[in-house]
Amino acid sequence: MKMIKPVVNLAKVADNYDTFILGLNGVLCDGNTIFPSARDAISNLQTIGKKIVLLTNSGLRISTIVSWLQDNGVSPQAFSCIMSAGEILHYKMKAQNGQYSALGTTYYHIGNTSDKGIFSGLDYESVSTLSAAHFIYMNEVSEPTDTIDVYRPILDQAAALGLPLVCAGNDTSCFKNGKICLSAGAIAEQYAVMGGRIITLGKPETTLFKYCLEGIDDVGNILVIGDNVATDIKGATLLGWDSMLVSKGIHVNFLGEGYIPDVAKTRELSNGYDASPSYVISNLRW
Repeated sequence: MKMIKPVVNLAKVADNYDTFILGLNGVLCDGNTIFPSARDAISNLQTIGKKIVLLTNSGLRISTIVSWLQDNGVSPQAFSCIMSAGEILHYKMKAQNGQYSALGTTYYHIGNTSDKGIFSGLDYESVSTLSAAHFIYMNEVSEPTDTIDVYRPILDQAAALGLPLVCAGNDTSCFKNGKICLSAGAIAEQYAVMGGRIITLGKPETTLFKYCLEGIDDVGNILVIGDNVATDIKGATLLGWDSMLVSKGIHVNFLGEGYIPDVAKTRELSNGYDASPSYVISNLRW
């Protein structure tokens, strides 16, 4: 059984690694604003010459994330790479290869429809009725209080029409405005249960982790830091990399609010995903 080491701050283990792959929601921010301790950790990693990568399952494009970082007092220059599921999905939709080749060009956007960045500059049209759509698309829920039942009627209709669901990110829960809420991955899972065809893109797919390291020289020893065992920790496990779980992320209701993380509960949680972190920390701090 893999040993999980509790740590109070990142500085305790930072010297053992050269490249740090950080998640966004639950690690750097609460879905709205960046955590001051995370900002400090990034600054210190940069000061001691570490390579920092931001890899998120968010449906947002890189340009939007960069603007958000700047607004929150973090220089994008601190990162060797910033990559999102939304950015990769944009280029896959543009190429229209493989499973994206037969999607069609009209989509019905469910959930929060304010961000249409993945379709920017592409030949896809948003339509207002399911009957006019070739597929449905989702990147996040409309409200933090949304449940699967909110989306079930539209999913029923879409399944009856045989429409595939394209989903940015695989997370089943995430932070939105400081609250843990349903995420697009849970809607995709429900749609699959109903017999619908789904196309999802995001961690723990190992190709995303490898993609964000392309062009970075001498990555050396890698540490993945995330708040989701099913995506961040699972991806690191599949690649044989060390990882650190942030316990006050989406698993906080199970792992608790303690300053020193509960290793026994972390191990219990990890067993359900066949993926175990090397370390557990309550929140990202230097």
